[in-house]
Amino acid sequence: MHPAFSVIFLTTLIGVGQGLFLALFTGQIYSLAHLLPDQSSETFYGVGSALALLFLIAGLGASFFHLGHPERAWRAATMWRTSWLSREVIVLPIFMALVFFYGLAHYMQWSQPILVVSDTMPVDWTLLLGVAGSVVAFVLFVCTAMIYASLKFLEEWHTYLTVVNYTLLGLASGFMLAAAFSAFMQIDLVAFYGTWAVIFTLIATVTRSASLIRNKNLRHKHSMASAIGVRHQTIRQIAQGFMGGSFNTREFFHHRSPFFIRMVKVTFLFFTFPLPIALIIAGYMGESSVLPIAAFVVQYLGLIAERWYFFAEAKHPQNLYYQNMA
Repeated sequence: MHPAFSVIFLTTLIGVGQGLFLALFTGQIYSLAHLLPDQSSETFYGVGSALALLFLIAGLGASFFHLGHPERAWRAATMWRTSWLSREVIVLPIFMALVFFYGLAHYMQWSQPILVVSDTMPVDWTLLLGVAGSVVAFVLFVCTAMIYASLKFLEEWHTYLTVVNYTLLGLASGFMLAAAFSAFMQIDLVAFYGTWAVIFTLIATVTRSASLIRNKNLRHKHSMASAIGVRHQTIRQIAQGFMGGSFNTREFFHHRSPFFIRMVKVTFLFFTFPLPIALIIAGYMGESSVLPIAAFVVQYLGLIAERWYFFAEAKHPQNLYYQNMA
């Protein structure tokens, strides 16, 4: 497939925003359980939510570059009964609204308990908004990933590992950004968020490697014989039927050399997994406020390469008709 950078930035940016919000709410839960010291609500959670919202807005903005008629974008929500894309279009603004009100509730210090659970745990608006936002965040992960995982004819994508990897990579990058944000704000949570970022990155290393191994050993159901409906052992394409390119030859193949594809694969494996882990550990051990930020930047660059490879790796069956071009 031809990787569109608008979709690459959409999926990676909103994944970071989702992960950062989940990281912030996780920190709040730990604070309520007295496993972490209380943080300044109006600054850390409020500004952190604004940062998560900026990533979500940037991702949404990037998606418009993929549309031929952006003014008709609202129509994408009309097929929600059958389309995962429509469901994503609906869930994303709901999640953005919850992130906004979650940050606003912290900033305005709406922390008066609505009720008290077991006479020990106060429940306020920030907690309720955080729970709702967390549920919607995971729904959004599923919706985004299922846009690709639901396509049976693209066998590289049609696996549960697509949903798992989208979720884990979003969590890893979000918690890595939370560690970087803590270092920037000089909040003593770099170790907490960094530890979770390392855990999610290590798990994502296993699941992403599993998807690479699966796709390498994949035996495609489609062949030249099935494409033209002729049962013969030896079929060779000697002409494409026309000399110029078309929409099909441009949009369903990446037109890159095997060497370039291998280099992208090596780059994303190194930048997404071992290098940010090494940087975040070094930042914690050296008490550096710069290395956690560098860890996030490096991992996000790796995610861009990972998502490019994810799209380029998929082999569209229509290329069976255009092998001289693809």
